[in-house]
Amino acid sequence: MNAYGIILAGGNGERFWPLSTFDRPKQFVDIFEGKPLIRHAADRLKGVIPPERTFVITAERFVAMTREALPMVPPANIIAEPCRRDTAAAVAVAVGLVKKIGGPDAVGCVLTADHMMKPVIAFRQALKDAIVAATKTDAVITMGVVPDAPETGYGYIKVGSPLDLGTKSVFCNVNGFVEKPDLATARKYFSSGKYYWNSGMFIWRASIMEQAFADHAPDIGKLIDAIAKTRNVGMTLAHTYASIRSVSVDFAVMEHLKRILVARCTFGWNDVGNWLSLPDLFSRDDSGNTCLGKAVLMDSNNSIVFAEESRPVVVLGLDHVVVVQTENGTLVCAKNRVQDIKKIVNSGSL
Repeated sequence: MNAYGIILAGGNGERFWPLSTFDRPKQFVDIFEGKPLIRHAADRLKGVIPPERTFVITAERFVAMTREALPMVPPANIIAEPCRRDTAAAVAVAVGLVKKIGGPDAVGCVLTADHMMKPVIAFRQALKDAIVAATKTDAVITMGVVPDAPETGYGYIKVGSPLDLGTKSVFCNVNGFVEKPDLATARKYFSSGKYYWNSGMFIWRASIMEQAFADHAPDIGKLIDAIAKTRNVGMTLAHTYASIRSVSVDFAVMEHLKRILVARCTFGWNDVGNWLSLPDLFSRDDSGNTCLGKAVLMDSNNSIVFAEESRPVVVLGLDHVVVVQTENGTLVCAKNRVQDIKKIVNSGSL
């Protein structure tokens, strides 16, 4: 297949402080089966897209760590963003790279650097089918995960009528994207069977995505041609990137498209968004606690405790709390305040 993987890895992972920091964000955290999340992302492509056709778009300060985590990916395929410009600019760069190397009919697969998916074989099959769908249709393909609970922390895709594309995966028309709902709305979505979780992954032919940018975000789309024609991607980005407006690809392009198909994905998916993700990825004890490291709990329930250091962490008589100890700092917070960790990290007080 003339297909290319593009892993977006420029996030700061503020909600995973103090394990994740500005200098070593979430995609490099290696508590998940002993290897960093970004390595999981690259390993999932085995048998579908080879390392030489895999690209990573990340911040300049993460290039060395990315190369260390992904020794199988050619160093030249690690693309450094000179400054943060959200996902629209990064995707435009990806389209330019795919067009430059594979031509207008080449397929680009925009993937995430910090999610967990199992079983991997089911993800690979869905990705293969999405690549086939992108070559057979003029649609942009997204991957929607069938929900197993009324989750309020994910965005949703409203699905329409199914299509027969001759693949193992079922594809449906997309009738709209919706933001993270409240619990009552999430329950309605879940019970209806007409909504999937939005995984943030999408697949497209270079010509289709280039036209989408030309129609809906031409100021950002000019990057595509610049990257496709340049002999030096790094120099081109150094001269142009700072002038590009900062906006997500969802707002700039995806929400305006008339033709989007969603692959029905049944693999387990977790965006590892914050500390509350750990109970779904690790075991719970009889009191509902998830503990990693040298932790001792007594008369405590439904809590999350992580101890990176050799010193023990003791939690006594507390329910529904998150306690984290690392060399970067110590976190103690109520589980319902985990989303606010980002506010503290970005306040400059740490």
